[in-house]
Amino acid sequence: MSNLLRQTTAASIWNFHSLGRRLKPSAVAVAGFFGVVLVFVAVLSIRQGFASVMTNSGSPDVAYVNGNNTNLDNNALNVIGQAPGVAHGPGGPLVAGVFAATAQITMRSSGTLGSVNMRGVPTNITGVWPDFHIIQGRMFKTGVDEIVVGRQAERLFPGLGLGDTFDWNHHHWKVVGIFSKGGGIRESEIWTDVNQLQAAYNATNSYTIAYVRLTSPEAFPAFKKWVESNPQLNVTTTREDISWKQNADGLDTPIALIGGLVTLLMAIGAIFGALNIMYANVASRMQDIATLRALGFARVPILFAVILEGIVLGLVGGIVAAIIAYLVFNGYQASTNTNGAMMAFSFSVTPALIITALILAIVMGFIGSLFPAIRAARLPVAKALRES
Repeated sequence: MSNLLRQTTAASIWNFHSLGRRLKPSAVAVAGFFGVVLVFVAVLSIRQGFASVMTNSGSPDVAYVNGNNTNLDNNALNVIGQAPGVAHGPGGPLVAGVFAATAQITMRSSGTLGSVNMRGVPTNITGVWPDFHIIQGRMFKTGVDEIVVGRQAERLFPGLGLGDTFDWNHHHWKVVGIFSKGGGIRESEIWTDVNQLQAAYNATNSYTIAYVRLTSPEAFPAFKKWVESNPQLNVTTTREDISWKQNADGLDTPIALIGGLVTLLMAIGAIFGALNIMYANVASRMQDIATLRALGFARVPILFAVILEGIVLGLVGGIVAAIIAYLVFNGYQASTNTNGAMMAFSFSVTPALIITALILAIVMGFIGSLFPAIRAARLPVAKALRES
């Protein structure tokens, strides 16, 4: 075993010393691996960033309550507040009836119209969502056309900065605050007093959805059973985190499939390129290989040395690609249309993604060098000396 290790080490050192004579083809192989890993990380950083926003949007102790083919009213909200498992605040049950609408605003990036969700929320919304914080300005006042804008919506749409006035549906909405909400999708929305938005749409005593703060995630099954079986209600309910996970899964699959297909096609190209280069390298070093064999080197060390070269080339391309991908893509801000409205998110290059990318680079380097390594190891000494 020790002799095998010594021979493998010596053959590998000899191999890397000769890279200077094969710099150009080796660089081509590295470039191929680099391209695959760069695309792989770029695509999956989109997926990771999108999933992060969706995950941060849902809380396990908040429930959605939707009317079945109808909006909710104040009476329905009062009944929901009597359900078991509903948390209470200073003003009573933490049940927030919300009226939702969609506005069209010119986007900052493209100059075209984009949709943004407007939500009319009650004053107890901060009890339902305690991760809601005003980071600039102040909260809107009830009874007036004032709005607070999510920090991502402010970035996406011009004219939604602090102090600006936003004209929509015959009302002049003044931006009085910028808010954050845990990095989730709500940060791409506009919020205002629920009564003002209902009045703007002639929808008094009408709520699109109710958000309910639960005493704990474990309280949801009893809450769900009570509200869905109550004869005074005609509703369905879902836990907020589960709902957003379902939305994320529906969009995650296409991204994963497209990214996987593109990566696979590029990886196949890079592997075939590496095969050609490694075969050419073996052919150009027949005399060196034959000399090592004549000096008593076994076939296995030759095999390992060639495979190690391929793995190192793959790893070099992967490391360079991972560094560049992190510097270029991590934190890059983008937006997409989700459920009829724009949502902002940031690309996310995580340590787990980088490790996965490097494993991919190693696998490509291994596959690309395996068959040339087998050829090098099986090369008869006499034939190698004669052909060289």
